Amino acid sequence: MDNASITDVWDRVVGSQPDPEQWLVIATGLVALLAVVPHGVWRVSRNAVTIAHEGGHGLIALLSGRRLDGIRLHSDTSGLTVSRGKPHGIGMVLTAAAGYTAPPLLGLGGAWLLAAHHITALLWGATVLLVAMLVMIRNAYGVLTVFLAGGAFLLVSWLTGPEVQAAFAYTVVWFLLLGGVRPVFELQGRRRRERAHGRRFGLPSGDWGGRAPDSDADQLARLTHAPAALWLFLFHAVALCSLIGGGRWLLGL
Repeated sequence: MDNASITDVWDRVVGSQPDPEQWLVIATGLVALLAVVPHGVWRVSRNAVTIAHEGGHGLIALLSGRRLDGIRLHSDTSGLTVSRGKPHGIGMVLTAAAGYTAPPLLGLGGAWLLAAHHITALLWGATVLLVAMLVMIRNAYGVLTVFLAGGAFLLVSWLTGPEVQAAFAYTVVWFLLLGGVRPVFELQGRRRRERAHGRRFGLPSGDWGGRAPDSDADQLARLTHAPAALWLFLFHAVALCSLIGGGRWLLGL
């Protein structure tokens, strides 16, 4: 590849693209909503949110000085990120808090890029992040999932025209914003069901207390001695504020 070709690619990535029509922005939002609300569809589409969730854990673990051992993604849309370092302290707290906040914050960042007309930059940036994450995946299903996601971004950014790129990028960002809200409600519901289960069998409130012992909120409660409900409130606040702010950017309000 000569210097002129490299310059052309660079200009294509960092340059600005025209805004899509308003109807396309609204249509992509509806498509994303249909990928989040119906339970049957969500069971599949939630894999994308899990990638962002575990990627958030992994990225913050590295940035906070922890050693990232690997990431696993499972077919039931659960995931696991393993890092080494002090079992307490700010690095561990930030790593644990990054999971549920990563999808909506990524969506908010994506909405900012789209509002600044950087559609191609968003697609290429997402591809780079997925390739970096692929290196840390430690199971076959996770490799397949991340490979397919990265391949989709690469193909759309390299082979399609502006309208298709815009439709794909806006759908992805809407999905991250909307899909970042539902997992927090699911976690809250799971904790509520466990609390009801404990009461049903007459277990002491200290043994249950509405906990999902392996959840990020309960891990943060143990790390900080702040109630898990407070961390749930933080997750809700980040997700809903990102959706409102990102939605306004996408709609040009």
